[in-house]
Amino acid sequence: MVLLSILAAANIAAGPAAADPRGPDVSSWQHGGGRLVDWFGVRAAGHDFAMVKATEGLHYVNPFFVPDSLIMRTAGVARGVYHYARPRQSPELQAAFFAATVLGENGPLDLPPVLDLEKSEGLAPAALIDWTRRYLAVVATLTGRAPIIYTYPNFWRKAMANTTEFSQYPLWIADYNGRESPGPLPGGWRTWTFWQHTDCGRVPGIAGCVDVNVYNGPHDTFRRLANMPTS
Repeated sequence: MVLLSILAAANIAAGPAAADPRGPDVSSWQHGGGRLVDWFGVRAAGHDFAMVKATEGLHYVNPFFVPDSLIMRTAGVARGVYHYARPRQSPELQAAFFAATVLGENGPLDLPPVLDLEKSEGLAPAALIDWTRRYLAVVATLTGRAPIIYTYPNFWRKAMANTTEFSQYPLWIADYNGRESPGPLPGGWRTWTFWQHTDCGRVPGIAGCVDVNVYNGPHDTFRRLANMPTS
């Protein structure tokens, strides 16, 4: 995996324009020793949002999901929440588990829910496509918002047989290519909504390496997506 070089003085990864809305994504890995993220420091460094892991499979809840969510809101950081898919387990039950854990995705500073799809767990493409279809439908019903799909280009092309069935959903693409934009995109997507452009960025307020992402568009469209006032 080729990592982007980091501009240490500016704490910004090379690639996307610094003026675009940007932010990290975090899980329990960013809380070593029980350390909390300094979300006020994250916001002061110019990061507009963060993606936070909420659940995985049918039983795991990120133990830092609640404190992260509460402090992010206080600090003014827009919150995206994601579920790490375990395709060997029921998509409907995982969708219900996720929705019950996050308790709403329609408040101020809420981005749409995210499905993190990066493991097939041995399912053939047709079965994984069916699993994805069912999960997304239930989450959309329970949250009232069209979910975002997070994936890697090679995973989608192989494990999902590069299906174009889901190209109407917003795409969060992980692509560490060292360029100014991701691509070529898989699955018939013509554009991306979020781009994870490095897995080892430096963000004030978060210890160690962290994934860093950028939003594809101006701040006014981002504010609408995050249920923020646009005026």
